[in-house]
Amino acid sequence: MFVTSSFRLARASAFAAVCSGLGVVAHVFAGGTVTAASAAGGLALAFGIALPVTGRERGVRTILSLLGGGQAALHMLFAVTCPVVGHAGAAHPHSGLLADVAMLTMHGWAVVLTALWLARGEALLWSLLRRLGARLGPVLLGEPCPAGAPLLPPSQGGPGLPRLSALRHVLHRRGPPPRRPVFLSLVPGL
Repeated sequence: MFVTSSFRLARASAFAAVCSGLGVVAHVFAGGTVTAASAAGGLALAFGIALPVTGRERGVRTILSLLGGGQAALHMLFAVTCPVVGHAGAAHPHSGLLADVAMLTMHGWAVVLTALWLARGEALLWSLLRRLGARLGPVLLGEPCPAGAPLLPPSQGGPGLPRLSALRHVLHRRGPPPRRPVFLSLVPGL
């Protein structure tokens, strides 16, 4: 499928917003602080990570590795640019080995759940684009309809009668045929 540069920029921006937002929220939740400059730098970093791979549909593995790498890079960026000083450092997750394990566990769960969410959105987006392309592609490209081809498929009931097709979710069961109304049985040929 042909992908325009504006579509790639929009996808990379969405990934960068989710990735940097997750990193900022996790860092602040753990007791750290984030300045506006480091948050903007994190957004630019996540955008730079995502932009090269936005040319086609990506699966869970790719999204998970990109998000995990992005979270690791954002964690290091926030740890360097926003150091914890004073007695607040004792409660920060960087203060001990046990806290580091808890922090890695929290980051891991957040990354996995967010990657699954992003992968589901990615699959939905590409499914929608494929469907729209199949329906609107010939119209937008100006491909003419063959002469004499009907615009709508013919109905099963003949001309002028309503279409009698079953829905996909209707169950067909064996049994006697459905009863016809009395007035139809009086008309010959029906």
